[in-house]
Amino acid sequence: MRATAPFRRRWVIQCKHRRHGGAGSPVGTRDLHILNGTARPVHGADIAVLITNGRFTAPARAFAAQQRLHVVDRRLLAARAAGPRPLWHHLGAPAPHTR
Repeated sequence: MRATAPFRRRWVIQCKHRRHGGAGSPVGTRDLHILNGTARPVHGADIAVLITNGRFTAPARAFAAQQRLHVVDRRLLAARAAGPRPLWHHLGAPAPHTR
């Protein structure tokens, strides 16, 4: 999914569903390599996010941090759904610019 936030920041968000949620197979680096290879160069993303109802492998988290990709697992997704704070706050993404 592509979206443009206020002040023209472009978000590219990819979702990965795991049949058994947190008990299922984790999302690995392969999916993040694909997102990294297309989000910025092809779609012009300022912020690239991969969301799953499951979890991520440790190497996937390390790769995401190295490449400035944001990952949202079931724990963070639940925290976002339970509270009033916007997604960028939970991701540590830059806050929207104010005029």
